[in-house]
Amino acid sequence: MRVSDFDFELPEELIALRPARPRDTARMLVIGPEENALEDRIVRDLPGFLREGDMLVFNDTKVIPARLFGVRRRGEAVARIEVMLHMRVGADEWRAFLRPAKKLKLGEVIEFAGGLSARVEEKAEGGEAGLRFSCGGAALDAAIASAGEMPLPPYIARKRAADSDDLADYQTLHAAEPGAVAAPTAGLHFTPELMTALEARGIGTTRLTLHVGAGTFLPVTVDETEDHKMHAERGEVSPQEAAAINEARARGGRIVAVGTTSARLLESATDEAGMVHAFSDETRIFITPGYRFRAVDILMTNFHLPRSTLFMLVSALRSTSEMKRAYAHAIAERYRFYSYGDACLIFSHANGTPA
Repeated sequence: MRVSDFDFELPEELIALRPARPRDTARMLVIGPEENALEDRIVRDLPGFLREGDMLVFNDTKVIPARLFGVRRRGEAVARIEVMLHMRVGADEWRAFLRPAKKLKLGEVIEFAGGLSARVEEKAEGGEAGLRFSCGGAALDAAIASAGEMPLPPYIARKRAADSDDLADYQTLHAAEPGAVAAPTAGLHFTPELMTALEARGIGTTRLTLHVGAGTFLPVTVDETEDHKMHAERGEVSPQEAAAINEARARGGRIVAVGTTSARLLESATDEAGMVHAFSDETRIFITPGYRFRAVDILMTNFHLPRSTLFMLVSALRSTSEMKRAYAHAIAERYRFYSYGDACLIFSHANGTPA
């Protein structure tokens, strides 16, 4: 498929720079279950679209302050370097994107605030590098927390700097496992009150962990989808979580992935027969139209970038033409887009109307 098939025009003023307050008052476009069915609601209405026995699957990853600013010294010459961490690979090692990467050679050291430093151990395409830090484990976690800043998506960071509000705004209610450099943004819409309403309706919940990497923000630069290479992200589904999801499905419940990160990890952990298994590994799964979903019946997600792998994923759940029509409706109705924006609830074609 051509990447251009997933393009659309988005007015820049629809990119949300702050979240809705309260979080569950964000708008929610309901897509399906019938062909071309669209309904304008708000996130607080979510329980009414689900039924007893359905199960919501959250990603409980926690965003770390993964954007670091440092310097590289060569005698009297000093260069400022921006580092975006994207995947931890050892106690003192991270994969990262460097800017400007051309200012650094293998073996050179980047110095950060507080005495933290990192040596460039490897350089790859697109500014990616392997870094070995001057400390490891919990000490490195503390040093990154002190020296780094919250890694707002580039389409927000271009318009404003991160501030103290983002420390809370860019974490989900379920954030527990540190390691992500981007929030699983569908989870940003949930409040304690909404969780109580879901529980009262008999809707189950469980959590898994996918540490979202900075690769999620990288543009697709090829012309054909089959030429695109996904960056790896580390995920974990425990045996208990896998069993809970399988039991819910066995009882006739539908699996509602909260966010594309939950959806991608669920699909990575599910076999051809639809059985979810324990999983602890990297995933590079790339979901495009024609993919048969094994685990996800309903997806709650935000609105995504044109030509992005995430827009391709939602197009696989319905169809490209139907998602383009839904996005055109959202633009005409002035929905707010991207990480701090509004939500959509997407029913797969296999699911009937809510009870």
